[in-house]
Amino acid sequence: MSETKVKAEVEMIPIYVMGKQYIVPEELTIMKAMEYAGYTFVRGCGCRMGVCGACGTVYRKPGDYKIHVGLACQTVAEADMHLTQLPFFPANRQPYDLHSSLGLAEEVHAAYPELFRCVACNACTKICPQDVQTMDYIAAIKRGDLEEAAELSFECIQCGLCASRCMGELPQYHIAQMVRRLVGAKHVPKARHLADQVEAIAEGKYDEWMDELENADKDTLVELYKKRQWEPSSADEDWTPDDHTGLLS
Repeated sequence: MSETKVKAEVEMIPIYVMGKQYIVPEELTIMKAMEYAGYTFVRGCGCRMGVCGACGTVYRKPGDYKIHVGLACQTVAEADMHLTQLPFFPANRQPYDLHSSLGLAEEVHAAYPELFRCVACNACTKICPQDVQTMDYIAAIKRGDLEEAAELSFECIQCGLCASRCMGELPQYHIAQMVRRLVGAKHVPKARHLADQVEAIAEGKYDEWMDELENADKDTLVELYKKRQWEPSSADEDWTPDDHTGLLS
């Protein structure tokens, strides 16, 4: 079948981006549909793989009262959908000193006292594109169980959509990020191999290689990139590359 015939069989559908209609091929993601319509992303695109949370999108479907949400890089465009993007939601993020912190729940409570405005409406959980149990991790933080909260919020990608629907005006994703950092820094035992690696870097083990990379021309960098060995997606924790140069013994 010729490429021309394949293209001719693609159905075109109307979508509405911030109120304006565009005709785009069906089965494209929202992000690709917007690019097809002529949009050029300078922000709000990020990884394009459903990881970074930069492309939070709000949309409605015809005949449906519900406000739907998703990531533009993952959600497939539908005919007559009306959408707008929220690449950044203006939620407060409180400063804190991770190094001097004791890793206590009281520190989180002091930084974000609005935690206790949560009325357990569960709107935050319903809007999460990652199906994170947002209300549950907020409840865990309120009762002081930071390790449980860190586990429940681990899949959070910081899109901020939870904050956009919160009746108590909590910045849930910023609060969860603080908790995960505290748990990682103050609760979880330090990994010996990480300390060894930091020491090796400080001793200059990789300085010569870094100098070579910094001074390499584009063609050399491209060739090195193409030749690199990928870690298989099914690899276990003991996997190492064939070339052990530079690895700690």
